[in-house]
Amino acid sequence: MLKIIQWRLEPFLEQEMPVTQARFRKGRGTRDQIVNLRWLMEKVREYQKEFYLCFIDYSKAFDFANYEKLWSVLLEMGVSKHLIILMKNLYTNQQASAKTEYGNTKWFSIVKGVRQGCILSPYLFNLYAEHIMRKAGIDEAAGGIKTGGRNINNLRYTDDTKIMAETADDLEYLLRK
Repeated sequence: MLKIIQWRLEPFLEQEMPVTQARFRKGRGTRDQIVNLRWLMEKVREYQKEFYLCFIDYSKAFDFANYEKLWSVLLEMGVSKHLIILMKNLYTNQQASAKTEYGNTKWFSIVKGVRQGCILSPYLFNLYAEHIMRKAGIDEAAGGIKTGGRNINNLRYTDDTKIMAETADDLEYLLRK
């Protein structure tokens, strides 16, 4: 069932993810983002401009996605109610136990966060994160590296984001958004 849900989510990811997010673009991957970043750095050096860069890893953010907000984001992005109900059922009444050096803990309820190791988690997290980036206006914000008639202020791959700017003030502005 997870594979079917994943297959049904793929068109939304392709449609909703910006070109700065390489994870869900057919034929693109981490190497592309490394090449893009290196190319930007070479252009900045060539034109003798300043370059400020911040690497952000959201790996722990997977644990903090609010379910109700996630479902409303998916609905807002056009995911069918039927598909959302299927995913809600996967997340309802989840329980876990942690293994420690003293044995297993008692079972506890999981009330937030996308499921670790689930094939849907990167999809769900990235739709959720894209919603946040849009609300912050990151892609439209000034303060990036201007090249080829475009302003590039971020590069993303799953839960890794690089925010970049030509000045420290611009980088700080982008980070505060």
